[in-house]
Amino acid sequence: MKNENSRCGFIAIVGVPNVGKSSLLNALLGQKISIVSSKPQTTRTRIMGILTIDDTQLIFIDTPGIHTPKNHLGEYMKKSIKESIASVDIGLLVVEPGKNIKADEIRLIEKFKSLSIPVILAINKIDLIKNKSDLLNIISKYSKLIDFKAIVPISVKEKNGLPELILELKKLCVAGPHLFDEDSLTDQPEKVLVSEIIREKILKVTDKEIPHGVFVDIETMKERPSGNITDIDATIYCEKESHKGIIIGKNGDMLKKIGTMARFDIEKFFGNKINLKIWVKVKEDWRNRMNLLKTFGYDEKNFK
Repeated sequence: MKNENSRCGFIAIVGVPNVGKSSLLNALLGQKISIVSSKPQTTRTRIMGILTIDDTQLIFIDTPGIHTPKNHLGEYMKKSIKESIASVDIGLLVVEPGKNIKADEIRLIEKFKSLSIPVILAINKIDLIKNKSDLLNIISKYSKLIDFKAIVPISVKEKNGLPELILELKKLCVAGPHLFDEDSLTDQPEKVLVSEIIREKILKVTDKEIPHGVFVDIETMKERPSGNITDIDATIYCEKESHKGIIIGKNGDMLKKIGTMARFDIEKFFGNKINLKIWVKVKEDWRNRMNLLKTFGYDEKNFK
């Protein structure tokens, strides 16, 4: 439905790893579409979230945390950030309280400057700040780097400051038609959402290098004729036989735990009973094998 007063804006959520970018996106949407964990580089590619409020549509792009690439997958993630920033109307830089501004944050700000994109600073985790003067010092340091359109202290954990942040983002949207239906939450295909939910559970229950070396492929996803059960077949690909053993666990206990946790979230998202079957296979060094990266969807053609 056309609205002559409609406004729209593409917003890149950027920042270093673990500042809460994906958690912020989920909180703003009121629905989990981007996986979260305490491990860096949880987000691997651009994830779009859509929030429509009256005549304004905010289109968020959650990006991987900026980092130094160690493999071809890392290079893909780095390019994902660069391309996301270059194609948006608004930059949303998310930071957390700290004594010093990080070098990667300065590079992000310089990129925004070069593109003349308006930027809002969201200072997350303010629930960890004990003294108001500390917050003022953080604001002062960042303000010297760029003329932010707004600086909004927030706590995703405590759900503080989110309405104020949305208000500031709406101010920067431009007149134009909405690009998605009002009830749309994301452009991610259902199979991708399911894959990411399973990967999130692997991140939660495994340690060290294992979580970063896994990819989850949803081979089939089919709703039964009755309509109340969806059958899903998934394969977890890892890089080493030893990792496969850890993911499966003794007597299959770890894989059962991953499946149970994932099934709970998938059922919650889709509002349907899920019959989930998971297998584990080895693809050695897949993060450095371009043919496998393309097969798994990490293809630089996505940016063209």
